[in-house]
Amino acid sequence: MRSVCVNRYVSSLLLLLLIIGTGCSGETDRDRLHSLMDQTEEYEQSQNPFRDSDESDNSPATLWQASLEDMEADYRFWVGMQEQLDRAVTRDNLDTKDQITYDSFLRRVRHNVKEFEYQSHLIPINHEGGFYNRLVGLENRGSFDTVEDYEAYIARLSSVPDYFNDNIERMRRGIEIGYTLPKAIFVEDYTYYINTHIKEKPEESNLFAPFESFSEEVSETDAERLTEEGRIVISDTVMPAYETFVQFLEEEYIPASRETIATVDLPDGDAYYNYLIEYHTTLPMSAEEIHQVGLSEVERIRGEMNQIIEGVGFDRSFQEFLEFLRTDPQFFVDEPDELLKEAMWHSKRMDGKLPELFHIHNLPRRSYGVEPVPDHLAPRYTGGRYSLGGGTRAGHYWVNTYNLPSRTLYTLEALTYHEAVPGHHLQIGLHQEMDDLPRRSGGLTAYTEGWALYAERLGVDAGLYENPYSDFGRLTYEMWRACRLVVDSGMHALGWARQEAIDFMTENTALSHHEIDTEINRYIAVPGQALAYKMGELKILELREQAEVRLGNMFDIRDFHEAVLKNGPVTLPMLEQQVTDFIDGKLSDDSTS
Repeated sequence: MRSVCVNRYVSSLLLLLLIIGTGCSGETDRDRLHSLMDQTEEYEQSQNPFRDSDESDNSPATLWQASLEDMEADYRFWVGMQEQLDRAVTRDNLDTKDQITYDSFLRRVRHNVKEFEYQSHLIPINHEGGFYNRLVGLENRGSFDTVEDYEAYIARLSSVPDYFNDNIERMRRGIEIGYTLPKAIFVEDYTYYINTHIKEKPEESNLFAPFESFSEEVSETDAERLTEEGRIVISDTVMPAYETFVQFLEEEYIPASRETIATVDLPDGDAYYNYLIEYHTTLPMSAEEIHQVGLSEVERIRGEMNQIIEGVGFDRSFQEFLEFLRTDPQFFVDEPDELLKEAMWHSKRMDGKLPELFHIHNLPRRSYGVEPVPDHLAPRYTGGRYSLGGGTRAGHYWVNTYNLPSRTLYTLEALTYHEAVPGHHLQIGLHQEMDDLPRRSGGLTAYTEGWALYAERLGVDAGLYENPYSDFGRLTYEMWRACRLVVDSGMHALGWARQEAIDFMTENTALSHHEIDTEINRYIAVPGQALAYKMGELKILELREQAEVRLGNMFDIRDFHEAVLKNGPVTLPMLEQQVTDFIDGKLSDDSTS
């Protein structure tokens, strides 16, 4: 391990020496920006044997390096990169697309620096998984054509204990300085995630799959030898690593985890939470400002909800209506396939409406499917998510079919528009196919999730949500995101208790009790991220209203959507500039025609 760490540090220094040489005569700011990004990608490739190699012939013999020394070496690299970027590139000297690239890259570099400085690397797990989830699908990564490929795979499996122990070492350091996950998120079945990977027989593990068949290049003798070695390494090395981690959690980490839930209670927690607000929303706002925006949105949405309740003739209280939605059999199914079929129905209905909302050239060619959330994730997973497509893989809208009494039909339509089309699949699939997008580093949740939440409302523009209960479901999803602004800021900065947050969401949303409990644990474990959805949606709605007012009868929703989507994910200030330029250009064209 020591030699690996030294190699990493030497690699960092060599790359930084290359970076220092980027000020050569004749080079532009753009040249230097892309050179720094190239060098960063090379560095990351050297440190992660699986980066961008899912479908390649790469068969590395090691796993990821995750020790404290490795984290410190990474930090030194990113600090050096930030210094060189500040010195070598002036943003004002770049065109619009390269400014987007610069913003994205600088944001990522700074985040890697800040996350280490705020010591988040000492918590490599969260409410629903963590570092050990990176082993999921390991049997599908790399090639399995030759004896050498299999021997490299066995070597990877042999390094699992080191990988687990490195992460345990970081968590122990967190215990020493009081930087742990809150005890509140360790629910009864928390270790279910890890235990699902522990099998009595190695053949029962997904990791054994490569040994079930061999290519013609592997002789029968070698196949028998490799199969036996695979059994032994899975049984005697991999399974004990999982068992050791479960023991560590139950006997050391969970008992030592902190009693408080607020980020501000961590070392330097006030500054960290303020940083997370800006990082996730891309806006310079305080926790109190976020909180007040949330309360205002809750009040507005509640008024629209009351109108629907009145419209369906329900004459009891708001809370009784929510309980009716949570318990009446008409809003639930008995079999997983029934839920999947309902999701498919909503998907196809929206497919037929897309040309009314988007220019044809703004629709992705990659198809998408509807599948259940994988079993090993489902128990503590959200109601649904989008799974990225790539290569020969379609995108997939994952629907959670676990615990069907918690999966409500009246929210399924909004969930479908969010995760599939016109939400994540449309936006991500389109951007995968566009060749002229600005180069970028990392994601922008405020844009991608803001768009997906905005996409839920596009069902109204398309004339869908014909069932008033589904329209109420749309509002309860919007209320859910508004409540996030209130409870995330409340718990992490304003002294709210976990039960206070649960009560607030129970009183204001129609989410099931199971979903609320799962979501609150998510907000506690991943502070600030949940703020991005509503703030992103509000910015898109604000910009749409500006376009409608300024353009009048020239406004075309398809043009507006093209303006929002044209450069892929951008910060909200950059999105505002983008849409303002679109409006100004439209008005200028009209005045000269």
